[in-house]
Amino acid sequence: MRKRDLDRYRNLLEAQLAAVTGQEERVVQELTEAEGEELPDPSDRATAEEERRFTLRIADRDRKLLAKINEALARLEAGTFGRCTSCGGTIPPERLRARPMTELCVACKSEAEGRERREGA
Repeated sequence: MRKRDLDRYRNLLEAQLAAVTGQEERVVQELTEAEGEELPDPSDRATAEEERRFTLRIADRDRKLLAKINEALARLEAGTFGRCTSCGGTIPPERLRARPMTELCVACKSEAEGRERREGA
């Protein structure tokens, strides 16, 4: 892969890293502010609890995304970015542009998803 392409992917990953990190900080602040909130109405308490659960699910998703972004940046540094970690083949640029933290080519990802469906069913 050309240096210019690698730099473009690095910039894209770093921008996503900054965005997710900023979102994570906002979530922590929101949860901290809402922690001392006393709601007398049971419906209001239930609504607030459901919002907290939703916020925590989003935060967990973001935490996993941060790990994937950091792994992709490590692959950039190691010189293995753009290579499928399963078959070793080249990941098409279209896939990398759509999801630069991906580690699997389309065929391997489809196979993994099929395996997950079969095992989950």
